[in-house]
Amino acid sequence: MLKVLTDRTYRHLFLAQVIALVGTGLATVALGLLAFELAGADAGAVLGTALAIKMVAYVGVAPIASAFAERLPRRFMLVACDLVRASVAACLPFVTEVWQVYLLIFVLQSASAAFTPTFQATIPDVLANDKDYTSALSLSRLAYDLESLVSPLLTAALLAVVSFNALFSGTVLGFLASALLVVSVVLPSPKPARPRGIYDRTTRGLRIYLNTPRLQGLLALTLGVAAAGAMVIVNTVVLVQSIFALNQQATALALAAFGSGSMLAALALPRLLDRVPDRPVMLAGAGILAAGMLAGSLLSGFVPLLFTWFAVGIGYSITQTPSGRLIRRSSHAEDRPALFAAQFALSHAAWLITYPLAGWLGATVGMPATFLVMAAIAAAGLILAMRLWPASDPTALEHTHEDLPADHPHLAGARATSAGYRHLHDYIIDDEHASWPER
Repeated sequence: MLKVLTDRTYRHLFLAQVIALVGTGLATVALGLLAFELAGADAGAVLGTALAIKMVAYVGVAPIASAFAERLPRRFMLVACDLVRASVAACLPFVTEVWQVYLLIFVLQSASAAFTPTFQATIPDVLANDKDYTSALSLSRLAYDLESLVSPLLTAALLAVVSFNALFSGTVLGFLASALLVVSVVLPSPKPARPRGIYDRTTRGLRIYLNTPRLQGLLALTLGVAAAGAMVIVNTVVLVQSIFALNQQATALALAAFGSGSMLAALALPRLLDRVPDRPVMLAGAGILAAGMLAGSLLSGFVPLLFTWFAVGIGYSITQTPSGRLIRRSSHAEDRPALFAAQFALSHAAWLITYPLAGWLGATVGMPATFLVMAAIAAAGLILAMRLWPASDPTALEHTHEDLPADHPHLAGARATSAGYRHLHDYIIDDEHASWPER
């Protein structure tokens, strides 16, 4: 899997991602401390609002940003977003009012909503080989999981010698280092074949996404991922410290069990996906998530929780990690930023539903009932995915163009038949293809 790092361009992009992730992790902890300094006992409400603003930015800004990114060189776009994020982080130590936190968080997360899909869309253009790209997806998953483990440890070490405001300096340095690494390589920036209006560019990714059967299935699976993931992120502390009456170290251990399962699956995925298609692997992962939520309703203690969270981590990774392969297979190079932006926005819309649902249900109806609701959501996502995503999922689809002129580019190399011009075309649904009959 590490062989993919011999590619200089990808290596620099991967390092940029890792450094920016660590910087973001530092900022997350520092933001919590800042909220407590500004709001005291109301810090939880401030953080909750800040997280809601983050999700709104992710859902609303990503498609709009992708529309403008289509006309800009990708390297310029990535560097500009890093510089905006660094500037916001530099301002955070000087905040004196809660509304200033909200404003800066919106700007910061809007820049992230533009950066992440553009970054994700660039990797498949850098790594043309499908095996290399799968390794890159697994490394990316590992980077996210390791960040969740390393950032708290690094933060604790830094807080022993500096104030929490100094953590924002680490965030600034992280984003600047990320920008320098992006500047150090030349990135492909495919251009659309024809000019498009702003409405077309803004909604194009969502329209292609929602018209592509395998991506409809991916969206259903994403809902299951969000249900199980929200249960882990929102309610682990409640389960461990309130219900099982254990300490913060036990909470960290439970979260580490989840991260360990996710990392183990990410390490195994490249070889697994060499032998087994994406669909059965991702459906199996979704099944693990639903089963894990169902088992959670029967938890009797801390040790069973560790095993459950470890299994849920495995299901989480093998359901989510291959999603980039599906988007790559379902898009032309020039449309990838729009498709990744659509996935980014839709996946965070699912989290925007499941985060508050997991918290509210846990506080009102208890954990067993909450686990059952999340199990039902995960199971519904699995069943929908099985129905929406065809078991026979071809990369190319034979179809006809009955009304197109003979010199249309889609007809190059096609053979004329009594039904029109018939040929194999990439199994990609876009605005021109969405209404074609499959014959």
